[in-house]
Amino acid sequence: MSTDELLIGLTSILVLGIVAQWLAWRFVLPSILILLAFGFLAGPVLGFIEPNAILGDLLFPIVSVSVAIILFEGGLTLRFSELSEIGKVVRNLVTIGALITWIGSSVAAYVLFDLNLGIAILLGAILVVSGPTVVMPLLRHVRPNRRIGSILKWEGIVIDPIGALLAVVVFEVIISGNIIEKTFVTLEGLILTILIGTAIGIGAALFFVLLLKRYWIPDFLHNPVSLMTVVGAFAISNTIQHESGLFAVTVMGIALANQKMVDMKHILEFKENLRVLLISSIFIILAGRLDLDSVTTYITLDMLLFLGALILLIRPIASFVSSLRSPLKWKERIFLAWMAPRGIVAAAVSAIFGLSLAEKNIADAEQLAPLTFLVIVGTVTIYGLTAGPIARLLGVAMPGTQGLLIVGAHSWGRAIGKALQEVGFRVLLVDTNMANVSAAKNMGLFSSHGSVLSEYILDKIELEGIGRMLALTSNDEVNALAALYFTERFGRSEVYQLPPSDKNRSQRSSVPQNLRGRVLFTPDATYEYFEENFEAGAVIQSILFTDKYNFDDFMAEHANSVVPLFVIGSDLTLQAFTETTVPEALPGQRLIYMREPDEVESSESVPKELNPGGRSEILPEEIISEE
Repeated sequence: MSTDELLIGLTSILVLGIVAQWLAWRFVLPSILILLAFGFLAGPVLGFIEPNAILGDLLFPIVSVSVAIILFEGGLTLRFSELSEIGKVVRNLVTIGALITWIGSSVAAYVLFDLNLGIAILLGAILVVSGPTVVMPLLRHVRPNRRIGSILKWEGIVIDPIGALLAVVVFEVIISGNIIEKTFVTLEGLILTILIGTAIGIGAALFFVLLLKRYWIPDFLHNPVSLMTVVGAFAISNTIQHESGLFAVTVMGIALANQKMVDMKHILEFKENLRVLLISSIFIILAGRLDLDSVTTYITLDMLLFLGALILLIRPIASFVSSLRSPLKWKERIFLAWMAPRGIVAAAVSAIFGLSLAEKNIADAEQLAPLTFLVIVGTVTIYGLTAGPIARLLGVAMPGTQGLLIVGAHSWGRAIGKALQEVGFRVLLVDTNMANVSAAKNMGLFSSHGSVLSEYILDKIELEGIGRMLALTSNDEVNALAALYFTERFGRSEVYQLPPSDKNRSQRSSVPQNLRGRVLFTPDATYEYFEENFEAGAVIQSILFTDKYNFDDFMAEHANSVVPLFVIGSDLTLQAFTETTVPEALPGQRLIYMREPDEVESSESVPKELNPGGRSEILPEEIISEE
């Protein structure tokens, strides 16, 4: 291929991958489905992308290194504290459950596809793996409760290196031809793989922690050096012991996640962004290199039966056996049985081993890659489209994320929270002042005492159903830090803070946008502004607009005496007014606003005695009806 063709091919892979991710986000679909569809269309169907020609001999090394980085990032999310309740289930899933899956898949493949016995056993070993490349996107899409989500996350990450090692064992036995003799040699190699991978993984983690703790590398090199260490550990481990690299990087990620000496959040954020790029590219590449005829040949009744066996028989048996005598409820066990998609590791291992065995003229070796691809497509499609509805039906999915975390439980923070809660939103207030927290609880508001910037705050508060944060404290620095802290969880578009106080207004332009939240309400709606108005008797109210009385009519009457805060749709979607965004309040939607004290005193529809003291009481909602 010419240089221009190579450039166009590489660019197309990146563009298709990112566009697929965006479309998945836009239409609330599992991203893996669109990635596979784009790769298959661009590769075998249209012939627009030829990964083998574009990458040549670098294809599988690039895929292997990418998988290593993805597994390392997954390891960074695993906390030993999560295992106190679910450890036994996770252990059983990656041991007993993996064995059941291996045996069941091998038998089903041998019977349905009439494969060479060795190839059927190898296919079964490959299909043991699941992986963070498919599990993590589906978990974000489905949002199961914390317990079942932690189990699936641990299983998906830990099972990848275990399944890959199992596949290596079977591969070596097939190559040798001497099952008895080679089995013992391979088992010895398996033990060495685990020991060497563990040692190198922990050693690499300690090396990186030492660099950070001693400040031997500057901040701008933290992420590049972490990437260098991961790739180096992967390569060294693989060089010393064949196929031990994935185990090493997974151990390295877990070790870094659970050490207490240095902070890993900035490393994790970088790896999450890199993971999206790698997953997008690899799925396009692996789907694009398939042979159309080989894939279509296996779209048969036997393939449907094989998928049925994997999904309806083998996985339920493995998950139910693994969860015996566990604290899981029966609905959680059912959902656990309905979540075992296959991903990149299965695709990569099948492609590498299939090619190697085909070159050695092993019967049916060429069938490994297309069969694995169809299993990936089938499982991702079925689980991706049904896991969400089933999770909601079973009651194991977390509620929607329209709720709010309010930092600051002072009088008007409580008033805003109460108004939103009465409309139907889940509201949680956090404050360091115990009197404020007690007052919030007395008003029926969920509240927690502590600093929102505490290292342990996420373990203390329950954020199910909450998808945005409002920082309403008197400290501008705390507001900005809170917005920065929760950006990772809620996204940059859903963290808000008050405009800086008058004394800090001159510093406003010097604070980068990425270091603060979206500025709430109006530039003049500072903490001092709300305090002064509530001390004088301001209140929080809501109004429902109709065709006969709309937002423009309301603002024409009260423009100088109200501050619009939020617009709430009929489907309980919430939009906040910010200094750059003015939501459109349509008929049928509700406006929550603050009415200034002068307007309260002059309004005949709002008796003053309904708000004694003028601080945190919520007035009855004002509704303008069509009558």
